[in-house]
Amino acid sequence: MEAPATPHGPAEPQPSRQPVNAVELTVTSPEQMRELGRRLAELLRAGDLVMLSGELGAGKTTLTRGLGEGLGVRGAVTSPTFVIARVHPSLGDGPPLVHVDAYRLSGGLDEMEDLDLDVSLPESVIVVEWGEGKVEELTEDRLQLVIHRAVGDTTDEVRHVTLTGLGERWKGTDLGVLSF
Repeated sequence: MEAPATPHGPAEPQPSRQPVNAVELTVTSPEQMRELGRRLAELLRAGDLVMLSGELGAGKTTLTRGLGEGLGVRGAVTSPTFVIARVHPSLGDGPPLVHVDAYRLSGGLDEMEDLDLDVSLPESVIVVEWGEGKVEELTEDRLQLVIHRAVGDTTDEVRHVTLTGLGERWKGTDLGVLSF
């Protein structure tokens, strides 16, 4: 007997989870990573969720520093590892930046509920470092950045960045404009 057809079998991801837009970039210095953040800020708007992944020292906070500069927010953007989240209000008419470091959090969205990210999302740009498996439920529309670097004892500054837009929000956005 044949099993009934399901709209989305195991081999076929849910449409909202499928990448609709992706680009790969090579970044050769911390200054260029910061510039990537400034360029990315031009594409972002209130309600955007950006998830950053990468090894320790890959450049997640450096990229977020550039985002803060590009968004024109108040306060120095530093790693929020020990405070978990920092809010940087806009100095102009743009959205505030909510910068979250979920590295020390072991649970999913439930553990992050106290941060009220779901309340902040509509009017803010939320950037979450180490957010995989923790914040995807906030929205189907998100931008995922994975930063790869050489590991071990190396002075190699080269990073390979993969940006993947998910959901309708990113369908018509040209991520190629971020290329150097």
